[in-house]
Amino acid sequence: MPHHEDNNFSAPPEEHDFSALLFDMDGTIFDSTAAIVKYWKQLGKEIGVDGDHILETSHGRRSVDVLAIHAPHLANWDYVCTAEGQIPINYGQDAVEVPGSRSLLDKLESAGAPWAIVTSGTRPLVTGWLDVMKLAHPKYLVTAEEVETGKPDPACYRLGAKRLNHSNTDPSQILVLEDAPAGVKAGKAAGYKVVALATTHDIGRLREAGADWIVRDMRSVTMSRWDSKSGKVRVEVRDALVV
Repeated sequence: MPHHEDNNFSAPPEEHDFSALLFDMDGTIFDSTAAIVKYWKQLGKEIGVDGDHILETSHGRRSVDVLAIHAPHLANWDYVCTAEGQIPINYGQDAVEVPGSRSLLDKLESAGAPWAIVTSGTRPLVTGWLDVMKLAHPKYLVTAEEVETGKPDPACYRLGAKRLNHSNTDPSQILVLEDAPAGVKAGKAAGYKVVALATTHDIGRLREAGADWIVRDMRSVTMSRWDSKSGKVRVEVRDALVV
């Protein structure tokens, strides 16, 4: 994870009401970087491409888009879904929770608040990781194979809002939680508010991508209230980056 010694994460707490929360998965809910490194290095050996070269641009992007560059003959959903479905099985021990994520998801799920996962991973990858990590499963998912263009295109996050019946909601009432610059850009392009977690990427890149808040991890994001009558989740963001 990035070093934060030179950054000031001490912004005072803020509370905001949102109609829906949309979570990226890897780097936001948990960090499977070690597993993904092994996956791409092994796949790189199989296709004759240096794994480190693939890893330079793979994070936050769909495997099908990465393979379209390095191995076009494998850039199809049958192959990608099968390959990604094996990652949690083969490398499950290499993933770690992002601090605070389990607590937030459990509270949202217990309250019945509207949330979804919107990820560059395939459905077999998502469900596999959630099972291995024993994390809450959302009622709604948006996965890589369901959108024509991946992040930073906003289509995936707009589809997430649609599945939560918030297509016509004021975009500023939708909160995206992300760790990758491409995902931050996707959320902002949809008009949504974005909390960026500085778990995997340089803070400068997250700022350039337009994040509204940058925090060290999910411990800075908590649900303080769910109002079922208004359908609003009150979210507290604390110890964000001072800019």
